[in-house]
Amino acid sequence: MEWEYLVEKAIKAKENAYVPYSEFRVGAAVLTDSGKVFVGCNVENASYGAAICAERTAVVKAVSEGDTKIKAIAITSDSQDYTFPCGICRQVIAEFCDEETQVICSNKNGKYVRYYVKDILPHAFTKKDLL
Repeated sequence: MEWEYLVEKAIKAKENAYVPYSEFRVGAAVLTDSGKVFVGCNVENASYGAAICAERTAVVKAVSEGDTKIKAIAITSDSQDYTFPCGICRQVIAEFCDEETQVICSNKNGKYVRYYVKDILPHAFTKKDLL
């Protein structure tokens, strides 16, 4: 799959963002090992702690449909700069990936850079740490 396709899916998902407080729309698209793509947007809430990021929305949708292995995730926003996942999202992504999982960080125009999860969350706390 071309990474541009995943970025475009994230850009489209961003359109559904519910952001009356920050006005900062974010979209994400997760590609799973099964080849399915799950999208998500950020959804804010008056009780800020109840808000959810686009990345976690997409990951939770994938997991709730039985796809627990992330091959890649694309993230975008309305920013001119590349959009990176927050710390909580990085940890959630790490739960469902391996060393080859790609994190594609895009800007509002679809330009992107690619990283591995281990590059954006070195020394992640994972299941192996519990053994």
